[in-house]
Amino acid sequence: METRELHENWKMRCTEASDWQEAVVPGTVYTDLLRNGNMENPYWKDNEDSICALMEKDYEYTCTFEGGNTEDFSSIFLRFEGLDTVADVYLNGELLGQPLNMHRVWEYEVQSLLKEGENTLRVVFHSPLNYIAEAYKKYGNIGNEDTYEGFMHLRKAHYMFGWDWGAHLPDAGIYRPVKLCKVKCGRFDSVYIRQNHEEGRCTLDFDAAYLVEEDGNYEVHVTVTSPKGETFKTVLSQEGCGSLTIENPELWWVNGLGAQPLYEVEAVLFCNGEAVDTWKRRIGLRTMTMQRNKDEWGESFAHEINGKAFFAMGADYIPEEHLLGKRSKERTRQLLMDCKLANYNVIRVWGGGFYPDDWFFDICDELGLAVWQDFMFACSVYELTPEFEANIRQEFIDNIKRLRHHASLGLWCGNNEMEMFVDERCWVTKPSEVRDYLFMYERIIPEVLQEYDPQTFYWPASPSSGGSFDNPNDPNRGDVHYWQVWHGNKPFSEYRKHFFRYASEFGFQSFPCKKTVETISDDPADWNIFSYIMEKHQRNYGANGKIMNYLQQTYRYPGEFDTVLYASQLLQADAIRYGVEHFRRNRGRCMGAVYWQLNDCWPVISWSSIDYWGRWKALHYYAKRFFAPVMISCQEESWLTQEANMNRQHFEFEKSIWLNVTNETLADKEIQVKWYLRNAEAEILREETEIVSVPALTSVWLDKVELPEVDVFTEYVSFEAWEKGEKISEGTVIFSYPKYFKYEEPNLKWSVEGNTITVSADTYAKSVEILNENEDLVLSDNYFDLNGDSKTVEILRGKPENIRVRSVFDIR
Repeated sequence: METRELHENWKMRCTEASDWQEAVVPGTVYTDLLRNGNMENPYWKDNEDSICALMEKDYEYTCTFEGGNTEDFSSIFLRFEGLDTVADVYLNGELLGQPLNMHRVWEYEVQSLLKEGENTLRVVFHSPLNYIAEAYKKYGNIGNEDTYEGFMHLRKAHYMFGWDWGAHLPDAGIYRPVKLCKVKCGRFDSVYIRQNHEEGRCTLDFDAAYLVEEDGNYEVHVTVTSPKGETFKTVLSQEGCGSLTIENPELWWVNGLGAQPLYEVEAVLFCNGEAVDTWKRRIGLRTMTMQRNKDEWGESFAHEINGKAFFAMGADYIPEEHLLGKRSKERTRQLLMDCKLANYNVIRVWGGGFYPDDWFFDICDELGLAVWQDFMFACSVYELTPEFEANIRQEFIDNIKRLRHHASLGLWCGNNEMEMFVDERCWVTKPSEVRDYLFMYERIIPEVLQEYDPQTFYWPASPSSGGSFDNPNDPNRGDVHYWQVWHGNKPFSEYRKHFFRYASEFGFQSFPCKKTVETISDDPADWNIFSYIMEKHQRNYGANGKIMNYLQQTYRYPGEFDTVLYASQLLQADAIRYGVEHFRRNRGRCMGAVYWQLNDCWPVISWSSIDYWGRWKALHYYAKRFFAPVMISCQEESWLTQEANMNRQHFEFEKSIWLNVTNETLADKEIQVKWYLRNAEAEILREETEIVSVPALTSVWLDKVELPEVDVFTEYVSFEAWEKGEKISEGTVIFSYPKYFKYEEPNLKWSVEGNTITVSADTYAKSVEILNENEDLVLSDNYFDLNGDSKTVEILRGKPENIRVRSVFDIR
């Protein structure tokens, strides 16, 4: 098949305007307006409101292109890989169709309309705001309160209409490539590859679906090339079926458990001996499913790769951008590389965005990040009309066929939070909506998957215990969304009361750094967390006050705006650390800690660990430590864990440590554990050492140690895990509230030598932060503790200009 991308000669305009402006395709209305100077920065101050209003109008795109030879082909069609979304498509003045789903591929036969010379392609995008307003009048239906009414009636990324971290910026446009495709005889529709693994071999079963335009002798030749260059070949049957066996396959593993070798697959369609179409992909040889076994606590829920159940460590991914025309493979690669740097092995793609670009999965294949892929439904109910059902069925087919070959595809999931809330009758206004929920996620999607991807595990919702409204957020089965810490105002220690089988959402907010705040306002009057602009960029109502409430429980009142930002990031990092370390200590019963959320889609105050500009918050550095393959952690008893009230009569509380080493690798480990009781000057008062055997994929507890004589204001415990003479994990704990601990002035000093920064402290320095002038340094470690010693870290990204350092001592 001859394919040409139509990405030149595009122009666009508002249909109410006469002037055309240059357009970039793939791209969007907002990015074209912004690039041409016809729109303000939507992320600056409160520009969002006026820019959202631009989408009350219609816009049109047009281009001209040469049709070329049209006679030597049996079929010619236009392929739109992403139209967002209420559109009319015309070629040479003839209406081809009216796409109504940004998640689908749209193809139109054009051979009878195409000219060999100049052709005109025109796409008109109608207002998505007007569309959902009319749908709301017709159907009613309600969804989450952060989003515009009627959003669920349009197959458009829901977050564009607002979320509790997202703006109201419903962009539109041709956001993926447009291609002119010319077919001789026939072409591939898709190729499905099943894997059957036995000891020392993998058999690949091929099912090639191809479309025949004319009679002839058709054959499909398949070549598989190993990472080492070895080739395996087969010719499929006339029906497109066949298999080949690979002896001693190189298995694909998730990050931390092994390598990610990828095999090249090329299928060539021949018609009467002439090659007429080619299909190429990369695959990884592996088995991947979810392990669900009855046990003493209920039923397990764990990822399993190549027969090994592993603990899921990662975060929830949302779209990287409100303006889809600003997406890029390079930006996605940097984000996912940062996930690997933080020892992730799982990414959950949340269901209120859009199905990721091919490059997202390609990069996850390369990095070993297993993908939990939601279908694009979230926090609502849907009107299952015959037209809507036909629309979403094709949406499922398109995306399943596009993504099913990826090694990183771990599971398909029906939706985000709908089973739980429909069970509670949230958003439900009529009985048919409950029925339609069951039809969509427990009949339609399973039917489509059974036909197009039966080897990939399907889960009906997140959270769920398996479907049919059977206690969807059950802590003893399936996955759980837990929000009592944050939305429920519970203390961090609340996590330790729960032993979820798989926590797929739990989170805590923080402010981004000062340089990111400066990208939304340069006015110092706005640099106050309760200013209009700061609260305009906080979409969880009242949450800036919630951060201050948690701050009061933990730290002293910060005297400067910049210090508030720093303290909030420490709060966030410690909140998630409390949960993850607890879940990992209870590995086996708990098998997943996927926190909310990885990234932002605009500069905003949110739950992210990496902000919109790619700056790491303290949480992402903490994640690197609490997702370490081998990690030591401490379940301490202190004021924080016992909700102490120092003014209560008989004020007493337990002071103890209980160390644990967890090993999320395939190798048994001999670990030397050291712990020290220290004073605020970091002087050692007591020292203990023990050798601990930690088998592969296990968690091992040491003996609990009571420390009743500890002075909670001036003494603390540091602990370390060593392997083969190298310190691989460490931490510290105190026994009072952090705001009461009598930190001594650490006199932090730093020096830069080559690609490293060394920081030293005279005393105990908690959560040492290293910043450069642009606050965009990415280091091998940051926000770490010093015990009156020094630490050298590597510069991974950014320039070490105008370095400054601080610690918890400076929160005052």
